[in-house]
Amino acid sequence: MTTTRIETVEELKAHLYLAMQLEHATIPPYLTALYSIKHGTNMDAVKVLRVIVVEEMLHLTIAANLMNSIGGVADLTKPGFVPTYPAYLPDGEDDFQVGIAAFNKDTLETFKNIERPGAVMESGKLVHRKYEKSLTVIAAHPRHAEMHYYSIGDFYMGIEKGFRHLEKEAQAQGKTIFIGDPAKQVSSEYYYSGGGELHPVTDLASAMAGMRIIAEQGEGEGGGIYDEERELAHYYRFDELSHGQYYQPGDEPGKPTGPKFEVQWDGAYPIKPNLKLADIPKGTQLHEAAAEFNRQYYGFLQMLTKSFAGEPQLLLEAVPRMFEFRNMIGELIRNPLPGSSGLHAMPTYEIDLAIAELAGGKT
Repeated sequence: MTTTRIETVEELKAHLYLAMQLEHATIPPYLTALYSIKHGTNMDAVKVLRVIVVEEMLHLTIAANLMNSIGGVADLTKPGFVPTYPAYLPDGEDDFQVGIAAFNKDTLETFKNIERPGAVMESGKLVHRKYEKSLTVIAAHPRHAEMHYYSIGDFYMGIEKGFRHLEKEAQAQGKTIFIGDPAKQVSSEYYYSGGGELHPVTDLASAMAGMRIIAEQGEGEGGGIYDEERELAHYYRFDELSHGQYYQPGDEPGKPTGPKFEVQWDGAYPIKPNLKLADIPKGTQLHEAAAEFNRQYYGFLQMLTKSFAGEPQLLLEAVPRMFEFRNMIGELIRNPLPGSSGLHAMPTYEIDLAIAELAGGKT
């Protein structure tokens, strides 16, 4: 009988690497949409995107803690770690792609797909949503590459089952899968901002707690709109922007009843979606600015990798650095792209080009 369960520690490490890719893959789209918004407009959207970017960094760090807890390597600098946008999410959802674009209605719908809940409360009943194309298991599963998860929460539920199964097997032999170096664990002492508590992962209980934070902050707790800390989940923060209305305690999913607000859908620069460096004329300042951003972003990933490899204090520098990209991104976004009928430039996030350049290749 075949099984889709994670059966070995190596399979678990492979899934956790996908988890790190997944958590990071959301940051460039959210960050670019945030900085595409023109100064002084859409302050509600600016606040939502800033909060969510910080929490995605928290999720990335939790995924790195999980990887390190079982002796894996939390490396964000491998070629291919950053996807080529537009891209399918690494957890296997292939009914939509994630691209990089300005803040607008279509981009917001993509963001809601990213954070979509696997279960919602409808008329007082918990309803589990199903992936329409196939079973709800991971696309990159070593033995079942054709299968998919419906949501990020479902993806982590699969990883949770793997942790439980493998630790139970290990304990039956008087062992444990949690053999990682504790010095590589990052705690709240080194985590910037109030995106949530960050605890070292040293055993099954702390592993489960970390994954619960990720799932609940994205989708809500138990089919509701809030996480365990009574903070509105990511999906419902984006849903408020769709409705132009705030949720308040007691509201059902999809039915906010709080104060209304205006969303200016034309309040962002008209950037060219999923721009590539090859689309920018060589020899121009714009081309060099885009290439330099890629180099700087690669340096950011190097800093994160070091922070996950036993230098957690670097995280105190890395997260603020992410928001310091605002000036570099702004310089690109505010400039019209030659030959693009009024569309503007944007960062390309082609980190593999920066890696090749530093290795002696050509941009």
